[in-house]
Amino acid sequence: MPLYKTIKPNSYTSIFVWKIEESFDELFKNTPLTLKSEKRLNSMKSELHQRGFLSVRHLLKEAGYNDFDLFYTKNGKPHLKNGKRISITHSFTFSAVIISDVEVGIDIEKNREKIKIIQHKFVNFEQGFIHKDDNYIEQLTVIWGAKESLYKIYPYGGLTFKNDIDIYSFQIADKKTTGFIKAENWNNKYDIHFEQLDGFTLVYALDSLKNA
Repeated sequence: MPLYKTIKPNSYTSIFVWKIEESFDELFKNTPLTLKSEKRLNSMKSELHQRGFLSVRHLLKEAGYNDFDLFYTKNGKPHLKNGKRISITHSFTFSAVIISDVEVGIDIEKNREKIKIIQHKFVNFEQGFIHKDDNYIEQLTVIWGAKESLYKIYPYGGLTFKNDIDIYSFQIADKKTTGFIKAENWNNKYDIHFEQLDGFTLVYALDSLKNA
């Protein structure tokens, strides 16, 4: 299908979401790729992963770019050659990119029971406000997605979800909260936004001061 959804959080940030329903061949057709991207695509063992990778290239086209405008640093962080900031995510049948003038992060996750089993790996500070009368799986998925988004923003790597990133109190109906990266010489607070898309949770982070 074509573009599933666009979101404009502010005048300098755009989000593009794709629902992956096409076959590999449909997504691959007329999609220009760098040699490095071709090798990466061919090395993927899962067709689902390949389709996610290609759908991101279609999202780049929607945003006015192509694969040749994109490059990755040694730590795997994507960048656009024109200096715009970009973050990328895909999970099962959805993919999304966020493009902005400032650092941003994005994540999309399928809402699954499994997250309750692994919550001890990423929930710490947040345990104090999780609401038992709210949707527990969605809450945990928002927390994970928010931490993943902030992890993508932090340029130096090495953060742990459980101890180095805090997400402040929220309820699912709020559709927003605040996050904080606890790292030396790093004192930035971020606006976290989230919403539900057909059984998936989309989360993205924006710098609080620059988003004011």
